Amino acid sequence: MAKSISMKVAMVLLPGVISGTAVASGFQLLEQSASGIGNAFAGSAAVAENASTVYFNPAGMTQLQGVQLSGGVAAVNPSFTFSDKNSSVGSLAGTGNGGNAGGWVGIPNGYASWGVSKDLFVGLGISAPFGLKTEYTNRWLGAAQSIKFDIKTLNINPSVAYKVSDNLSIGGGLNWQKIEAEYVRAAATTSAGAAAVNSTMNLSDSAWGWNAGALFTVSPSTKVGLSYRSQVKYHTTGDVKLASDGSAAGNATLAALVAAGRQSDLKADLTVPDTLIMSVTQKLSDKWEMLGDVSRTGWSSIPKVDIMRTSGTLNGLLAQSLGTEFRNTWRVALGANYQYSQEWKLKFGIAYDQSPVKGATTRLTSLPDNDRIWLSTGAQWTLSKAAKVDLGLTYIHVKKSEINNNQTADGRGLVSGDYTGSIWIVGAQYSHAF
Repeated sequence: MAKSISMKVAMVLLPGVISGTAVASGFQLLEQSASGIGNAFAGSAAVAENASTVYFNPAGMTQLQGVQLSGGVAAVNPSFTFSDKNSSVGSLAGTGNGGNAGGWVGIPNGYASWGVSKDLFVGLGISAPFGLKTEYTNRWLGAAQSIKFDIKTLNINPSVAYKVSDNLSIGGGLNWQKIEAEYVRAAATTSAGAAAVNSTMNLSDSAWGWNAGALFTVSPSTKVGLSYRSQVKYHTTGDVKLASDGSAAGNATLAALVAAGRQSDLKADLTVPDTLIMSVTQKLSDKWEMLGDVSRTGWSSIPKVDIMRTSGTLNGLLAQSLGTEFRNTWRVALGANYQYSQEWKLKFGIAYDQSPVKGATTRLTSLPDNDRIWLSTGAQWTLSKAAKVDLGLTYIHVKKSEINNNQTADGRGLVSGDYTGSIWIVGAQYSHAF
């Protein structure tokens, strides 16, 4: 029965789950379950209140009974607006600040857990752990650095957990992960017609990773969770294609770039970071529960991204390098639950989320990221002994971000100014026990 249910969940979510837009720092997505939104994901590796624990800590499946299903969606609305301060784009003829580079997107998820015996549990999760989309109005002043940047992932995560004792459970899983990336910018050239030609790079790959966790029941009121998700190493392949806007200048520039071998196949290596989480939940009374979370993400796995040509007259040469220079980051979250009544639990949370971007010179127009503060609230509605609905709302304040990214030597100009950013998240999760 559980296998049949799991396959149905996968078939429903598979077409849409890969879409996403970064709401944690970098291009990480924390919205793997809307039930955690109300607490700003504090206590994520220790809560184990529904089958989404498959993602946050598979050992938590031992806290569930029978067959459990959990599915939901987070609607995310990021806003990133640019203010120019002495940018210099040369002959690329871009104008304007690009409008709002964000916009609404939905991030669905689905999980299943099955108690094979009183001590052995298996589960399946489908989610999108990484995602990013920024899109500016075409021909804005930074168009030679980026017009559109879109990263999508799909993660399928079969898991197993074992209850070693009443005080200790362990779990682990394999992760098959797929990534797709699209990068659009104005073609970099010093000719006057450059602004009429766009370059579109598409890259994709699939790879394997793993995750593991442990859950300690220190006392009836205290739980501690440890969870680790490995790096996933991609060797992406794809191509770069050029397109004119149809004008005479654009067509002439396109012909010159094609003749020069600027359309070709591509490859690029990318290692998405590992994550370590330590969480705690503490019941203070019949009404109040406190939650805490400290996590580390190994963003230094992406010091840069070299996109290489693999065909044509420029075979073996660098098409473009994204100088990310990412640093490892920390995230700290605190949350509280209040049992208002038998049917309703109220949730609260706050978090500080460090950005992997070091500073203005390495901040990319495609990722105008900075440190973030989460303010969250939500509620859990118990419909019956078997069914629960979680609702969550989060506002994320993104620290004002200075950018001074100089790519003049590569023909893409200097983008200098400030970004103002914020993010709204609204989520709902339905969980059912059989």
